[in-house]
Amino acid sequence: MEEKILILDFGSQYTQLIARRVRELNIYCEIFPYNKAPKNIENFKGLILSGSPFSVHDVEAPSVNLEEFKNIPILGICYGAQMVAKISGCDVLKSEIREYGRAKLNYVNNSSLILDGVKSNSDVWMSHGDSIKNKKDVLEVIASTDDVEVASYYIKKLNFYGLQFHPEVTHSAEGKKILENFTVKICGCNKKWTPDKFVEQTVRELKEKLGKERVILGLSGGVDSSVAAFLIHRAIGKNLFCVFVDNGLLRKNEFQDVLDSYRNFGLNVVGTNSKEIFYSDLKGKIDPEDKRKSIGKNFIKIFEEEANKIGDIKWLAQGTIYPDVIESISVKGPSATIKSHHNVGGLPEVMNLKVIEPLNLLFKDEVRKVGKSLDIPNSILDRHPFPGPGLGIRILGEVDEKKVKLLQEADDIFISSLRDKNLYNDVWQAATILLPVKSVGVMGDERTYEYTVVLRAVTSLDGMTADWCRLPDKFLAEVSNKIINRVRGINRVVYDISSKPPATIEWE
Repeated sequence: MEEKILILDFGSQYTQLIARRVRELNIYCEIFPYNKAPKNIENFKGLILSGSPFSVHDVEAPSVNLEEFKNIPILGICYGAQMVAKISGCDVLKSEIREYGRAKLNYVNNSSLILDGVKSNSDVWMSHGDSIKNKKDVLEVIASTDDVEVASYYIKKLNFYGLQFHPEVTHSAEGKKILENFTVKICGCNKKWTPDKFVEQTVRELKEKLGKERVILGLSGGVDSSVAAFLIHRAIGKNLFCVFVDNGLLRKNEFQDVLDSYRNFGLNVVGTNSKEIFYSDLKGKIDPEDKRKSIGKNFIKIFEEEANKIGDIKWLAQGTIYPDVIESISVKGPSATIKSHHNVGGLPEVMNLKVIEPLNLLFKDEVRKVGKSLDIPNSILDRHPFPGPGLGIRILGEVDEKKVKLLQEADDIFISSLRDKNLYNDVWQAATILLPVKSVGVMGDERTYEYTVVLRAVTSLDGMTADWCRLPDKFLAEVSNKIINRVRGINRVVYDISSKPPATIEWE
């Protein structure tokens, strides 16, 4: 990871997408808030300044001291470009009409390295309310559109490139080429950050850090904890102890199926059936956060008991991934209410353990690529994300064993049908939600008054945004029919067609 790009985040919704695009080039990069930039700038080969919801005219408009970065090339995107133009003495004017959407470059200076190979008339994606006006040739304009004279510019003395458009979105046809030009041709990165290299380096670092000390990890059956377990196991073997807790809120048959598969892969894993403890403590709880806290509290209690049985544990391993890390240090600060189902919060303090998070630099798709490099079967790597509290937050209202069994049956029909019809891998996440709503139905000659379930399926890259999945009508009709006919207690099935934002993927 010697060669890396620094990205400073000014609060743009696209900042993570910039990082993803750079990493797709096999170049490592890290995101920091603009006001918490690392001090060791010499460790980075280039800097990217993100867009922002702010205008440079706002009283609290964020800014950086460019003197701190004078020894590396800089690329400013949208707000980043406007901010540097203003600092350099140009006028940045409020546009009469917000420039948002597709535009075409009618002038491109291909002699500029960043636009090498970019075609004139190339589509780009604009999203800004301010426009840069060049002042006495402060900037070298290297690209324009019909409506925007300064679509891209260069300042030689700063080694700075500015873009008014967003190269990281797919609507910018040659955006990837522009980012590659910046990171490779201008910054000199060599595109050698690959999953195999990550595995090799991480295993080496884990061996050095952990030595022969014992590590405990809470398995969930999901991708992140599984890849973390395989990585650490490759480094320290049987000194990794995995605990898989059945909280009674897993998918149908999941506890035994997953436990068996882990053991077949040689992992040192202990399974504990603790569903009655969870059901008992969830009784009477309706608020989603109360349910999360109940589930988290009991998980910690049981996990600690299992750790004490093993003895002499020094480290707690977690499957934390990069979006979790970014959220905790975002420009806007940590979320007001952190959902308490991430990993196993509280355990390090309770058990006096050091924490190891081998995946905390990776996005979800990168975790899967690392998993492939570790030869983890697709049956684990291709699994849809599943929330830590499991079905506890897919049952709206109070949770009890009867409702869990209803939802498990309905969910199993939905997920099995996706697999049978080869639709499972077209969906990023699918879920069935049990509503605290009963409605009238007719089955045969009898009137029924039973529960309603919601089917939810979304497409996404990493869950930060998501669109509802256009599953075939015929498929949805068949799933609905199977659930109503086979699951006694459910007489109505609906399909969720809301996207994130404004909705979330989960209902609680």
